Amino acid sequence: MTQIDVNKLKTMKTAEQLLTEKYGAEGTESRAQFNDRANAWYYGELLRSRRKELNMTQQQLADKVGTARSYIARVEHGQNDIQLSSFIRIANALRLDFVPIPL
Repeated sequence: MTQIDVNKLKTMKTAEQLLTEKYGAEGTESRAQFNDRANAWYYGELLRSRRKELNMTQQQLADKVGTARSYIARVEHGQNDIQLSSFIRIANALRLDFVPIPL
C-alpha cells in the first residue's frame, strides 16, 4: 500500500493557487479570458462526444444544422465564441435534451 507523505501534501498548491499564478486572480480580465476559453472547450467537447456517439460526421451535423463543416470543427475545438442559439440548434440536431434544474 502506498503511503502519503504528509509534509509533501502541505507544500502542494491548490488548483485555485495554480490558476491564479498562471491566469491571474478571479475577477481579472486575464482570468475571465481563461474561463471563456475553458468553457468554449468544455462545450465543444460535449458536442463532439455526442456527435461521435451517434456515429455522425462533422459534415452530416453541419448539413443538419445548416452551417459549414469548418464551423462545426471550430466549435468542437473551442475556437469559436458560439452563440446560445447556435449551441441549441447543434444540441437539438444531436438529440441532446436540456433538463431544468430546480432553483
